[in-house]
Amino acid sequence: MAYAAGMIDTRLEDFVSAHRRLFVLTGAGCSTASGIPDYRDEQGAWKRTPPVTYQAFVGDRATRQRYWARSLLGWPRVAAARPNAAHVALAALEAKGGCEVLLTQNVDGLHQAAGSVSVIDLHGRLGGVVCLGCAAVSGRAQLQQRLAQANPAWLSLDAGTAPDGDADLEGRDFGTFEVPACEACGGLLKPDVVFFGENVPRLRVETAMTHLGHADAMLVVGSSLMVYSGLRFVHAAVRLGLPVAAVGLGRTRADDLLQFRLAAPCGEALDFLLDDAGSPALTRPAVAG
Repeated sequence: MAYAAGMIDTRLEDFVSAHRRLFVLTGAGCSTASGIPDYRDEQGAWKRTPPVTYQAFVGDRATRQRYWARSLLGWPRVAAARPNAAHVALAALEAKGGCEVLLTQNVDGLHQAAGSVSVIDLHGRLGGVVCLGCAAVSGRAQLQQRLAQANPAWLSLDAGTAPDGDADLEGRDFGTFEVPACEACGGLLKPDVVFFGENVPRLRVETAMTHLGHADAMLVVGSSLMVYSGLRFVHAAVRLGLPVAAVGLGRTRADDLLQFRLAAPCGEALDFLLDDAGSPALTRPAVAG
C-alpha cells in the first residue's frame, strides 16, 4: 500500500487489531526515551566500543575493575529511569488481552515498572547480582553501597551516560578500584544479566518459544535484531507461519522477513494503544510519499 505525504500510517494499528495474541519482542529502542542510550545506530552498527564479554569479565581482574568502576557511576541513572510512553502502551496492550507474552532484550525492568506482568527478561535484570561461586543472588542497590564505601573518591567523577548502566570513564587508571567479593563465599560477583559471549539460559528460551507457539503474530519493538538471541525468535515465527512486523527508527537484521517495518519512535508508533486507556495520545507518525 502506498502512502501519500502527510497520511497517517495505520499499518501497525491494523496489524494489532487483526492479531489478538501478539508475541512482543522489545529492544533498546524501547527505552531510549527513558534516558537509557542504545548501542547501535540506525544501520545497526556499533555506536561505541562493544560491551565487555563474559570471558573477559570472568578471566581478567582489570576488566572487572573497569566494569564495576563504570557501573558505580552508571547504575544510579538506570535505577532512576522511569517508563516512557512505549512501556505504558505495551502494558495497556497486555491489560486489553492482546499480548501473549512480552519478551524483552532490555535489562532495565521498565516494562514491569509500567505495569506489564507477563514479561520474560531474555537477558536478565540489571537490578540483581549473582555470585559465580555459590550462585547466591543479591540486590544491585546493596552492592552499590559496598562499591561506594570501598571507592568513595570515584563518586565525584564526571562520566557520560552509556547503555545498560554503564558510564563513559575513558583514560582512567582502574588499577586502584576495589571490587567487593561475595559476602557468603568470597566468590566473583557478576550482574545478573547475560553478557556477550554467554548463553541465554535454556529454560528461558524454551519458555519463550512455548509462548510463541501460542501466539498468532509477532511484533518487534525497538530492536535491531542484530543479536542472534533475539533474531532466532523471528526465524521461529516465520517457520510457524506467523506474520512479523516491527517498529523502530533503524533497520533490522530481519527486514526481509517482515510483513512491514514502521520507521518511527516506539512511543509515537504505539500511542493508539493509549487512546482508550485514559492516557494522552501522542502524534502518530505520518508517512512521506
